[in-house]
Amino acid sequence: MKLRHDQIRQFQREGCLPVQGFFNASEISALRGELERFKAEGLLRNVSTEGDGATHSTQRMNLQICPISPKHSPLMRALPFAPKVVEAISDLIGSPAIFILDQIFLKPGGNGAGTSWHTDNSYFKVQDPALGTGMWIALHDATVANGTLHVIPRSHTYELPHERDPMSDHHIRCYPDESLAVPVELAAGGVLFFNFGILHSTRANTTPNERAGLALHFVNEKADLGRWRKTSKQQPYISGPCAQRGADAWDTAAPIWEEALDHQLLACARS
Repeated sequence: MKLRHDQIRQFQREGCLPVQGFFNASEISALRGELERFKAEGLLRNVSTEGDGATHSTQRMNLQICPISPKHSPLMRALPFAPKVVEAISDLIGSPAIFILDQIFLKPGGNGAGTSWHTDNSYFKVQDPALGTGMWIALHDATVANGTLHVIPRSHTYELPHERDPMSDHHIRCYPDESLAVPVELAAGGVLFFNFGILHSTRANTTPNERAGLALHFVNEKADLGRWRKTSKQQPYISGPCAQRGADAWDTAAPIWEEALDHQLLACARS
C-alpha cells in the first residue's frame, strides 16, 4: 500500500487524505479481536458527561481507551512499525518519524455519542502542525449514519480558540463553521490521515451496531513535543536511523508487525 504522488499532494494541500483498503480483512479481524478483548477486560471507559464536564452520562456513551501502547497489546505495540504504516507516515510528514500515541473510540449502537470539534494540535501543541499527522483507522464500516469522522479540509491553514468541552470529562473543543464539514465514509480497513491542524469531529451513532475507530499519532523528529517530549522508550522512532521495527522499542518488548499479526490471527482462530 504505497501512496501515490497525487495522494501526497492532496494531503499537503487539503490537510487530509482518505485511503480505502489500507488494511486488509485479516488485519482488521486481528485488530477487532484485540478490541473485543479490551471490552471483555473493561479497558474502555465512558468519557461522556451530562454537560457539566464531570458527571458521567448514563445515556450517552463515548467509550475510550487511551493510551493502548505499550501496556495493553503486543499487536498494537507492533502496529506503528508495520512497513506500510512506516512508508505512508514518512511520505506524509517526512523521516525520521516518531510514534507518540494510540487510542480507540467506540460508539455503541443507539446511544453512541460523538466527539466535539477540535484539532489534535490543540493537545500536542507542535510549533508547525504539518509536522504531525493522525492516522484514523475504521475498525468497522464508518458511515454518516453511525457517526463517522467529519473534517474541514484546509482548516490546518488557520487556528480557532479551544475551550473545555462540557460534554466530556477531559476533552477540549472549538466552534467552527460546520457548513464546511465533510463526512469521511470508510469501509472497515480504510484510513484517514490528517494534519495535526485539521478540524475534525465525530457524530452520534444512530444505528443498532457499534462502530469503533483506532487513532495513531505521529510526528516528524523536528517537532518540539513539549510535555509530550519524545524519549527512546515511550515515543519510539518508526523511521530513520534510530528505527527498530518494534523490537526492543518499548520497555515491554514488541514483536515486529508480521509476527504479532500471525500470533493474533491464530489466537482468534482458536477462540
